[in-house]
Amino acid sequence: MTQFKWTSASLSHVGLVRAINEDAYLDQPERGLWAVADGMGGHAFGDVASRMVVEALIKVPQPDSLVKFVADTRDRLQTVNRQLRAEAAIHKVQIIGTTVVVLLAWERYCGYLWAGDSRIYLCRNGNLTQLTRDHSRVEELRSLGNLTSEDLINLPSRNMITRAVGAAGTLNLDNETMEVNDGDMFLLCSDGLSNEVSEQEMRSALVPGSCRQASDALIDMALKRGGHDNISAVVVRVDDLYGSDKTVLNPAL
Repeated sequence: MTQFKWTSASLSHVGLVRAINEDAYLDQPERGLWAVADGMGGHAFGDVASRMVVEALIKVPQPDSLVKFVADTRDRLQTVNRQLRAEAAIHKVQIIGTTVVVLLAWERYCGYLWAGDSRIYLCRNGNLTQLTRDHSRVEELRSLGNLTSEDLINLPSRNMITRAVGAAGTLNLDNETMEVNDGDMFLLCSDGLSNEVSEQEMRSALVPGSCRQASDALIDMALKRGGHDNISAVVVRVDDLYGSDKTVLNPAL
């Protein structure tokens, strides 16, 4: 019998400025598979790229281990990378690309993979942690530690990402695995959300524990800030069905 129950809710909005939603997402709690892909703005066919990523992930076979789950997901994304490179050559454009962030659940563990600046956050015991590290020019400069926050905000290349599906001949993905705790909440989002909503606001939306309420509230906050980009949020919760705090005393005793 399954000990851990995974539930989720998701929402995407074109925003208030863009004409086309180039974000795509996947929300399959029954398979333990979630993703957000953000087609690269300013490049041709961004919506096509993000949709191709999601369609490829749907076809990831049912795994028999987390290691296999991560490996098969990586293989599917490498295939999409090659397809997008070929499409770019056919259409005579430099890049047809998209970011991607994927969360995979397996028993009491999860894995996550990413390329670009779409993110995964973990809310655990009331604390919010960003699990992914952006593949971006800003993050590279921040890691050097010689620029102020104001310098980074005013940087001309602050929107430049350094990795994406379709951006290079070989896709360089980062991935990590971790053990989950009862009540963990995960947020997968595009930068249309993380650029508008603070981590404190994310935490406040996630702490109550409702995936649907959190996804709705986060999208609403980003829209109220101007909705300058496409906005996507996938919120995932894990519950330990046999945790000690789930034990109920038999009333007959």
